[in-house]
Amino acid sequence: MNRLLKGLSFYRGRKVLITGHTGFKGAWMCKALVDAGADVTGYALEPPTSPALFNLCRVENRMRSVLGDVRDLQHMERVFAETQPEIVIHMAAQPIVRESYKNPVYTYEVNVMGTVHVLECVRNCPSVRSFVNVTTDKVYWNREWEWGYREDDILNGYDPYSNSKSCSELVTSSYLNSFFQPSENSKTAISTVRAGNVIGGGDFASDRIIPDCIRAAQAGRDIIVRNPHSIRPYEHVLEPVMAYLMIAQAQYENPECAGNYNVGPNDADCLTTGELTTLFCDKWKRAGGTSVRWVNQYDGGPHEAGFLKLDCSRIRKTFGWTPCWNVETAMEKIVEWTKVYLEQDDVAACMEKQIGEYLGRG
Repeated sequence: MNRLLKGLSFYRGRKVLITGHTGFKGAWMCKALVDAGADVTGYALEPPTSPALFNLCRVENRMRSVLGDVRDLQHMERVFAETQPEIVIHMAAQPIVRESYKNPVYTYEVNVMGTVHVLECVRNCPSVRSFVNVTTDKVYWNREWEWGYREDDILNGYDPYSNSKSCSELVTSSYLNSFFQPSENSKTAISTVRAGNVIGGGDFASDRIIPDCIRAAQAGRDIIVRNPHSIRPYEHVLEPVMAYLMIAQAQYENPECAGNYNVGPNDADCLTTGELTTLFCDKWKRAGGTSVRWVNQYDGGPHEAGFLKLDCSRIRKTFGWTPCWNVETAMEKIVEWTKVYLEQDDVAACMEKQIGEYLGRG
């Protein structure tokens, strides 16, 4: 992967448009790209949390940050026309499973029609050479298999969030077949990327295990774990962010690299939620925090899969990609970032340090 990214030098001066840039992954991506000298435009709603990593990482004044809704096709078309991006990375989404049960219509509007709108803008913007649609490991029809899902397995997510992202994949496939073939004189390469469960510093979302751990530790409370035996492919946020950028660059340079890709950790880092929480408690205490423990307390919430794992053979074979940080290192980086934040120190500098360490494979 380092051979392709070359320290992100490819992106210097490139026009990149990111939807969902005010979110957790979006903020990390914007920080990496802006520091690399890219000409970045973001299109998203206001940051989804308060506090928000996007506000903390000090990139807003170094890029073009447009407040907009992916359901508003006409507004997005104007932004594409004004900015003429070369690379588009679509991350805008309603990303929370529980929220999708509360607001299924909104979830489908954002995750399905939002994808349609972005693809329409890409189709009608001749400057776009590379498009990456970011989805999720939950797009697969989960049969609770012990082996990882491959990119050609059936797409049929169970809950409204997962299913809407399956639909986003199908929309992308239809647009690719209908409008982006060489016979259509298309010069745009298109990929979808399905990432595992992302963890990292600066995630303030509700109904996510690491933010829940941090809030409980701050308040001196026990951590409530709803499904401690559920197995998930946990990975640091920089793993998928850098994989998205790697794929976007590779298919820009060689359209034959385009495809559907899983991005997940090694099998050893597919942990139960209980194991992940225990790891947090250990790293938190070792970093000078107070002792904290977790309790198993199911709250009667909606269906959640018990076992989910990805087969990442395709991205390994195509790009020589391998994860950089195992889950233990990822947790150390999370605790490091959180300590900087709680001490009101320089969060942006901490992010620069961690991005540099990642690119250096450190």
